[in-house]
Amino acid sequence: MTVVTNSERETRQVGFDLAKKLRPGTVLAFYGDLGAGKTTFTKGLAMGLGIDSEITSPTYTIVNEYETGETPLIHFDMYRLTSADDLFEIGWEDYLERGAILAVEWSERVEAAFPKDTVRIKIEKNKDTQRVITITGIEEA
Repeated sequence: MTVVTNSERETRQVGFDLAKKLRPGTVLAFYGDLGAGKTTFTKGLAMGLGIDSEITSPTYTIVNEYETGETPLIHFDMYRLTSADDLFEIGWEDYLERGAILAVEWSERVEAAFPKDTVRIKIEKNKDTQRVITITGIEEA
């Protein structure tokens, strides 16, 4: 599925809509350059999961956990990691077993750690505010 958005609001809406199709334990692997809209998408995802917390990029903390919604959301930023081995050192297996939605930014750094049924979300800047969002690994409704 490919969607073109023309504003941050529209990008959040795509995340919101996707949240309704996810089951607990789903891993979302995000791909996109700095400023592409990965965190903006995740904000919409959180809203769709019923999370009312402020969503921020976990660039320095690596992981932010949000447990106030229907399904918990665990938001990762792998920019500072160098390989999947680093991910296992922070307890990746434990996160996979918690039944939360796992949203992983900078996924290309830890691709080897993802389960086969990972949903992949590529966000590309097309113009200043326009984004091309390609989602694979989930059935369209």
